[in-house]
Amino acid sequence: MSTSPSPDAATATTPIDEGDLLYRIEDGVGIITFNRPQARNALTFSMYEQVAGICSSIPDDGSVHALVLHGAGGKAFAAGTDISLFRDFTTPEQGIAYEEAADRNMSAIEACPVPTIAAINGACTGGGAGIAACCDLRYTSADLKFGFPIARTLGNCLSAATLARLKTLMGEARVKDLIITSRLMRGDEALRVGLVSEVFETGEDCLTHAMSLARDLKGHAPLTMRVTKTLLHALRDQAPGDVDDEAMIAQIYTSADFKEGMDAFLTKRKPQWRGR
Repeated sequence: MSTSPSPDAATATTPIDEGDLLYRIEDGVGIITFNRPQARNALTFSMYEQVAGICSSIPDDGSVHALVLHGAGGKAFAAGTDISLFRDFTTPEQGIAYEEAADRNMSAIEACPVPTIAAINGACTGGGAGIAACCDLRYTSADLKFGFPIARTLGNCLSAATLARLKTLMGEARVKDLIITSRLMRGDEALRVGLVSEVFETGEDCLTHAMSLARDLKGHAPLTMRVTKTLLHALRDQAPGDVDDEAMIAQIYTSADFKEGMDAFLTKRKPQWRGR
């Protein structure tokens, strides 16, 4: 089992068409498609690594200003890790290596320098739910089935790092509820608890909205969005007084983008962001 991003993973400006995972750039928006509809887009180890590799290699030149993730086939975002890949697990080291690799790949998604948007439809379970939880924004179709039904399927567990992400997003009580009962959250509940920002009637409508929003983000200050993501991530593990934000604040207030924003506001024109 591979446990780290593939050494020959393509950069985030290079299209990928390897069957199971597709990646292209459209009008400055990176689009990742989980492309195993015959298996409800169940994820292979390589697919996790490819997503992490794309997120880690997003350039800072503005050629990619947002990233949208979605599943092919209309019935699933991603239905967890392909269970057949666990057949060879016989040692404690294999389980530990799997969870460590998952943590690294999920961390890479969280650390993506541009906004990440999950356009979810249908099944979004296990590792698929983990990926969606790592995205900055989530939208879904009404037929959402979100959760981690491992207590009635594989009988495995989630790592502390994964549980911490979910606890921050949904609260400890709801994480316990989902895992212990193995129930799947539907779209209306996901909206009510703040897991998703909006629910759409169909997956197609959801993806259309996500793409429209992603294109609109080209007009938003990239440094503002990047620093906000970084500091919120730091605040998950540290108290506000323990987070060293001075360097980032200094970077923002002395940046060319801040000067551009002020001038554009005062002269009543749209700012031309450069990300520096």
